[in-house]
Amino acid sequence: MNGIAILVILAIYFGVLMLISFLTGRKSDNEAFFIGGKKSPWMLVAFGMIGTSISGVTFVSVPGMPLSIDMTYMQTVLGFSLGYFVIAHVLLPLYYRLNLTSIYTYLDDRFGHKAYKTGASFFLLSKIIGAAARLYIVVLILQRFVFDQWHIPFFITSCLIIAMIWLYSHKSGIKTIVWTDALQTFFLLGALVMIIWQLMSRMQLDITGVFETVRHSEMSKIFVFDDWQSRQNFLKQFLSGIFITIVMTGLDQDMMQKNLSIRTLKASQKNMYFYGLAFIPVNLLFLTLGILLINYAHQTSISIPLLSDEILPLFATQYLGTPVLICFCIGIIAAAFSSADSALTALTTSFCIDILEVKSMPSHKAILWRKRIHILISVLFVFIILLIKVLNDKSIIDAIYTIAGYTYGPLLGLFAFGMFTRKQPIDRFIPFIAILSPLLCYFTDRFCILRFGYYFGYELLILNAFLTFTGLWVVSVKKLKKISIHKV
Repeated sequence: MNGIAILVILAIYFGVLMLISFLTGRKSDNEAFFIGGKKSPWMLVAFGMIGTSISGVTFVSVPGMPLSIDMTYMQTVLGFSLGYFVIAHVLLPLYYRLNLTSIYTYLDDRFGHKAYKTGASFFLLSKIIGAAARLYIVVLILQRFVFDQWHIPFFITSCLIIAMIWLYSHKSGIKTIVWTDALQTFFLLGALVMIIWQLMSRMQLDITGVFETVRHSEMSKIFVFDDWQSRQNFLKQFLSGIFITIVMTGLDQDMMQKNLSIRTLKASQKNMYFYGLAFIPVNLLFLTLGILLINYAHQTSISIPLLSDEILPLFATQYLGTPVLICFCIGIIAAAFSSADSALTALTTSFCIDILEVKSMPSHKAILWRKRIHILISVLFVFIILLIKVLNDKSIIDAIYTIAGYTYGPLLGLFAFGMFTRKQPIDRFIPFIAILSPLLCYFTDRFCILRFGYYFGYELLILNAFLTFTGLWVVSVKKLKKISIHKV
């Protein structure tokens, strides 16, 4: 019965998305696909970006975090919020001044063509792995609780989900995504609140009772100031949160593409303020849900699964009744689709503009290539999801941030060097520096573990950017008289 109910929810949900795609996709061209004609309402974009950032990974992983690291994830979330403020006042003014469609075009203007191609390539690599990892969570859950009942292979499930996302996003890209993401964020947050409300009812708690339960829990610790070797140390988590936000939002074509679809810089900055502040209460709710689930498990003598990522799926599908199952399904599908559809659109945009340079092609040829690349990246999603299934051995959210530390570090170093220095590095050396920096980071991490017992956390991103910045400084041969800011 549960499997059929989930399938019905999925079918109705997909029907709504297809309707939105039909309404927004009429008379769409590449300009509409890439930046929505710069007509997106900032409030709609801000609300939709919450769902894009949360993704299926957050929906599943964050409620399980209190079991292993208490509520210390909030230290990183506080860093996120400050990072959004930095983006609004440092990066967005640059992007709007240059009238960019792909943000990596800046690297061509500032450094040269090899730097431009290097930055875009690092984004493509990191984004396709991260987006596929986020989507993997949902595919795996649907496989376990629905498709395994009918002996449908995991490969077929993966193809089905990717095909659904491709169908409603291929026609008008960001023009459709802005609206579907806002709808999906509404469903995601509604599902989260409904699950907590149902759990409160079963535990006979009111809002005050929830607050007291969390406050008296052994897992309620948020701040860690005393242990410098811990990955949960406040300074490490807070600074990492700032830089993770700068690179995974401000230097990410996926997230910035939505901002650049807003007509003015001022409206885009408002979007970033709202979006950044909203992240705090939303993540606090997810962690609160985790503590309530663990307390409920102790009250009812339910065995808690070994993997923290399985806590919410287990309770939602087996112990909390049909209303919670429905809310969980809606939330996980909304979170996954919201993250994957915008990633697919951004990857298509970046590959077309940065790698193929379709803006120099005739209109009909550019549209044809955009459609081909959209299909190709969809196929790559399936391949990477299957690969992750074979290799997965730890929390997916941790894996995504680790990948980000290695792949977004060179991007952070490149943009920081370009914006805050007047030196000009030799363009042909930049790809080698961008590759060497993550390798040095990896060996430094291994050395510190073996020699000092020190484990790098997300601060690996900062080290990576510093090494890239230093390498660019070493190969710089002159100072610019004036940094070019002409329109690209």
